[in-house]
Amino acid sequence: MSSFPRNFKAVIFDMDGVIVDSEPLHEQAFMDTFQELGYGQTHGIRFADYLGRSDRAVWNAFIEKHRPSQTLLELTDLKENRLISVLQKKEPLFPHAPPLIELLSTRYPLAVASGSVHKVIAAVLGLRNLRSFFKAVVSAEDVRQGKPAPDIFLRTADLLKIAPQDCCVIEDTTAGVEAARSAGMHVIAITNTYPSDALHRASAVVKTYQEIESLLNPA
Repeated sequence: MSSFPRNFKAVIFDMDGVIVDSEPLHEQAFMDTFQELGYGQTHGIRFADYLGRSDRAVWNAFIEKHRPSQTLLELTDLKENRLISVLQKKEPLFPHAPPLIELLSTRYPLAVASGSVHKVIAAVLGLRNLRSFFKAVVSAEDVRQGKPAPDIFLRTADLLKIAPQDCCVIEDTTAGVEAARSAGMHVIAITNTYPSDALHRASAVVKTYQEIESLLNPA
């Protein structure tokens, strides 16, 4: 980590698995929705294959397999409404994430680039007034391809008006790491979702938010 760059001009946060401990909640919301639709035991989705990817990717696979009568938008709404209700009830923010966000906002322009849809992002960033710390928020809804394609990070850099190579991304999944690298950005991976060896392609791999602080806000 001693060679980690110190001259970034912006920091981009992933949301699920970085700001909010929501990966298990996403899976449960999908499972409950599949059950409601009558596919509780036959949905055929292996959630580990979609960590860090957009809900659209999950639903497209489900639609291809089952050809349900509901549209992609209807399916998305069913699942997201369940998820938002749980997020607002549990407020499962990682305890050290809000202080880190507040601290880094005094040093860098911050953004969120999330595979979630905008209404879920809004629900999460509504907790503890987190939205006020971010200059840009980009959803998988805003780009053609979700992670591991670089689209979402390139769009975020464009909104910030900062070159991709001057941005540092904070991620927790292999798909997110690949997306950031493909965008030409440095990426810090935190081991909230994957073990460190799976995240080896990141610029730095950390276990704690304090380590992120030391990399991005050195004394």
